[in-house]
Amino acid sequence: MAHPADLGVLEASELLARRELSSRELTEACLARIAERDGVHSHEGDPSSINAWVRSYDEDALAASARADERLAAGDAPRLCGVPIGLKDLYAVAGKPLTASSRVMHEVPARDCDSWSRLQAEGMVLLGHLHTHEFACGGTTDQVGNPWSLERSAGGSSGGSAAALASRQVPAATGTDTAGSLRIPSSECGTSTIKPTRDLLSIRGIVPLAPTFDHPGPMARELRDCEPLLAALAGVPPPAERRPLRRWTVSPRIADLDPDVADGLERALAQLPGERVDPLPPAAQLDVLAEFFDLVLTEMLVWHRRFDDRRADYRSSNRARLEHAERRAMTAEEYVAGQSRRVEDAHAWTDWLAEHRIDAVVEPTIPIVAPVRGRGYDEPFGDLDDLSLTHYWDWTGFPAVALPSGVGSRSGLPVSVSLIGAPGSDWDLLTWGAALQRELGTVSP
Repeated sequence: MAHPADLGVLEASELLARRELSSRELTEACLARIAERDGVHSHEGDPSSINAWVRSYDEDALAASARADERLAAGDAPRLCGVPIGLKDLYAVAGKPLTASSRVMHEVPARDCDSWSRLQAEGMVLLGHLHTHEFACGGTTDQVGNPWSLERSAGGSSGGSAAALASRQVPAATGTDTAGSLRIPSSECGTSTIKPTRDLLSIRGIVPLAPTFDHPGPMARELRDCEPLLAALAGVPPPAERRPLRRWTVSPRIADLDPDVADGLERALAQLPGERVDPLPPAAQLDVLAEFFDLVLTEMLVWHRRFDDRRADYRSSNRARLEHAERRAMTAEEYVAGQSRRVEDAHAWTDWLAEHRIDAVVEPTIPIVAPVRGRGYDEPFGDLDDLSLTHYWDWTGFPAVALPSGVGSRSGLPVSVSLIGAPGSDWDLLTWGAALQRELGTVSP
């Protein structure tokens, strides 16, 4: 058997169900791996540390693993029972600190967020909270080092989750995605994720960035491991029937790509089954970045009014984003008009996919490899390259899976590809993405 901390979700659950591995053994192995690999745990980060974890809950995790072992011994335990997980430091856990990786927020929630309530009911073992870009507002998490190269960004805002997965400290994690925050760190760390269809998962109890854009979601090293996590988070069993991937197209939104990213895209395209089609683009806005920021930052400002007296405690980039939203002073009429255009664009894409019988749109997850870390908190819009492709699918609310498409021959860093589908195609996308991942293989630092 592989080292327990190296196991994926499905591998671990199968061994646990057969009683060939106990949850306590698995939990102890993950806690030891955290102690061995994560380095200094700090707010600012450390150049020689991964620093994925804000807080670990060792004693509670061991107690939870004992309860999981009792359920497993009794039989008929849920599929994820006994599997360890880390939660992004936006997910409320009753009685535990919730800080959004910020000096501004210091809360101890009285109740669990809906996501953790469902995962806990499955018997999953919480190891701790993972770092996010402060309040999830950024495509970097610069207090976290990328396991591929500590001088590189782990991506954001779910950078702690992706870094912990890539360095094999935990088999499963959660993240959120408002402009790409599940997919960007997965791309830069060589892991896998799904941004579900908007509203498939509850956001109640999760610290928001922009509530009408926010998507919670599961993260793992392989897409096949994201499926049982998504099912648990959604509270529904995965459907038995899946469609084959018959027709797909390359995104009309691709612009300049790093050569390593372009190579990864070509590798992925060469392995996809079905027919490639290239119709004219849909009758939708393809460049929405300015309007996207108007809406997101307006929603951010509304929620953060509760901390107006602590504005000086924010990291400089987020303070500047809030000040930008104040200067912009979006009117109610402008806000409603922008939300209406989102709906119109989503309908245009849905109609276009149906008209041309396209199952999936393929594009690089991000156009760059992981940049050097250290400046993500300095300037409010210094991460535009990271989110230049990903933000659009938060605009429409469409589901997207992201998976590694190899390691760049020039950079030595992972690159990634995404498959995007119509609303409700989450399970098909996971199936198609997992099949593509079997062809492309996984990557590891």
